[in-house]
Amino acid sequence: MDNSVQKEITFYQDATVQVTPTRYITHSKTYAMRNISSVHIFEIVKSRKAPVLIVLVGLLMLFSAEIRTVGVFVIALGILILFLIKNEFTVRISTNSGEINSIMSKDRAYIQNIVDALNEAIIHIG
Repeated sequence: MDNSVQKEITFYQDATVQVTPTRYITHSKTYAMRNISSVHIFEIVKSRKAPVLIVLVGLLMLFSAEIRTVGVFVIALGILILFLIKNEFTVRISTNSGEINSIMSKDRAYIQNIVDALNEAIIHIG
């Protein structure tokens, strides 16, 4: 009996994600690489309607002398919210059961690293 343990190649690993030729592990879910047919980045565009509406309400408040100061604060709040809203990126994998968004982040480079590793694993297993 051979007691040697064969070490599996790891294409990517961090605190929440691991990509090997046989598995893609993220948080509490494990996907078999043999079931993944393709992978790509998907961008989830966040709506900016609410902060734009807040800015417009603030602009209307500027026309009234009694609430002009409040209008300036409302405009500032709307602009601040506009700058804080960030689109999210997700690793979208296609499996035999459909498309799945497996992990999300506002950091596109982080998601790109995972997608690259998954593509390497898919190529590795042929």
